[in-house]
Amino acid sequence: MTDNSTVNQKLHHQILIIGGGAAGITVASQLLVKNHQLDIAILEPSDKHFYQPAWTLVGGGQFRIEDTVKPEALCIPPGVNWIQESAVKLDPDNNTVITNQGKSINYDYLIVSPGIQIDWHLIEGLQESIGKDGVCSNYSFAHAAYTWEVIRNFKGGNAIFTFPATPIKCGGAPQKIMYLADDAFRNAGIRNQTNVMFCSAVGAIFPVPAYAQSLLKVVERKNIQLQFKHNLRAIRAATKEAVFDVTTDAGIEQVVMKYDMIHVTPPMSPPDFIKNSKLAVADGAGKGWVNVNKDTLQHNVYGNVFSLGDASSLPTSKTAAAIRRQAPVLVENLLALMQATPLKAHYNGYTCCPLITGYGKVIMAEFDYTNQPMSTFPLDPREERYSMWVVKRHILPWVYWNRMLKGKKFEGDALKIKGWKPV
Repeated sequence: MTDNSTVNQKLHHQILIIGGGAAGITVASQLLVKNHQLDIAILEPSDKHFYQPAWTLVGGGQFRIEDTVKPEALCIPPGVNWIQESAVKLDPDNNTVITNQGKSINYDYLIVSPGIQIDWHLIEGLQESIGKDGVCSNYSFAHAAYTWEVIRNFKGGNAIFTFPATPIKCGGAPQKIMYLADDAFRNAGIRNQTNVMFCSAVGAIFPVPAYAQSLLKVVERKNIQLQFKHNLRAIRAATKEAVFDVTTDAGIEQVVMKYDMIHVTPPMSPPDFIKNSKLAVADGAGKGWVNVNKDTLQHNVYGNVFSLGDASSLPTSKTAAAIRRQAPVLVENLLALMQATPLKAHYNGYTCCPLITGYGKVIMAEFDYTNQPMSTFPLDPREERYSMWVVKRHILPWVYWNRMLKGKKFEGDALKIKGWKPV
């Protein structure tokens, strides 16, 4: 890795990657596997790299928060220049990115993968109340451990779990922690004194009907109350009240609910520097996200720009599993573009959401653009399985740190650890 003082003197790179998270690191590693002579720079301000899919397990008392973080310097692939700054302005007409330190970085090819922006401020009172008095969220490294503190010390009452009106990363996470909490309450003997409520701004429990049917059975078995079209607007910490905008046939009504604990999934959006750029979708459902072809991941206007991961306009769930399938497509197509050959690799929208439905139970929800169930394993993916819990809890973290971020092949072989079989 090149020292920052040297990097910052070089204001041009063959390939510039915005974002040193799962998407940026994976793509950089795979590119170097294909061609170690490429000049690649990653623009990433954070000195820490997080394995965010484990934060649900942290909140459920099954994973240590310190095991979800490593120094960013250890994740940046050798040979890649790390510019420890953030992007604030995109100028694709001049192949330039402006950083928060005022530097102008010119590129031949740009990969936009900064992740998603969490808009805590859009829920009134949330920033002031998060992390205390029963207000928790697994969508933050700083607060995920507090979720478990709340759950294990809960004495009964109203336990509310929310889902916002915006796209979010890991769309199943808001209900995963709810199922773990339900199990914890039962183990503690307080479930009969507890009302567990899922208050979602949308009108269905999951976007894929086949998996939604399985989850509704889980909800019924656990006696969880579903409140659809309930969008959290405010937290009144002093009175422990949650304020929801509820969509009805007559319009929007405001409903106030008392809580003893509330797990909040905050609204999310594309990073502001993308929203305000020419790289963003101008109108429609994908407004604000990086405007890319859903098959090739190439920008629809600027041919030397690609995007993947949470910030892209790809119409699929925003998960690390989606990135695992997107990255090879982007790499193959970018290299083809550099060699002036046709872009032949296509992404089919594959994503995976390991839906934790309790301790030792996971529905491994895999699907593509058609929202049809599919499975990596020769099993019915709609069923709750202990074997999929093992995959989620033990195998996927290993795959992430040791295969995915290093650009190594893992499909098929990496899941055959010590003779494990998905039965």
